[in-house]
Amino acid sequence: MNATLLGQAITFVLFVWFCMKFVWPPVIRAIEKRQKEIADGLASAETAKKDLELAKANTSDIMQQAKVEANAIIEQANKRKAAILEEAQQEASREKERIVAQGLAEVEAERKRAREELKQQVATLAIAGAEKIIERSVNEAANSDIIDKLVAEL
Repeated sequence: MNATLLGQAITFVLFVWFCMKFVWPPVIRAIEKRQKEIADGLASAETAKKDLELAKANTSDIMQQAKVEANAIIEQANKRKAAILEEAQQEASREKERIVAQGLAEVEAERKRAREELKQQVATLAIAGAEKIIERSVNEAANSDIIDKLVAEL
């Protein structure tokens, strides 16, 4: 019995030595490799999480900046629109004044022409009336100064 026990002890010692020499080193290396991969994965996940938070912050900043720029562009467009409308109103006002002034000038010219024509007609009628009164013909060429004076008085 001692011999079997001793044989079993030697076999056990040889088995432990064999395992420690040939089995444990690859198993330990595999465990260490897996631990390193897990640690690297966790570090990468933490880095990705920080990058995501930074990207969210940057996105928020970019969106805020884009809103500010969009508002500035809209405000500038509104100012330009108001300036264009004001310019168009001023141009329309100037055009209206020009048209009214031109119309007034035409009316005044027409009035002067009508007045001159009326003066001529009155002078002709006056001469015709004077001819009938004195029953003789008045020489227009000889009395042109009188006719001009009469037209000027009218």
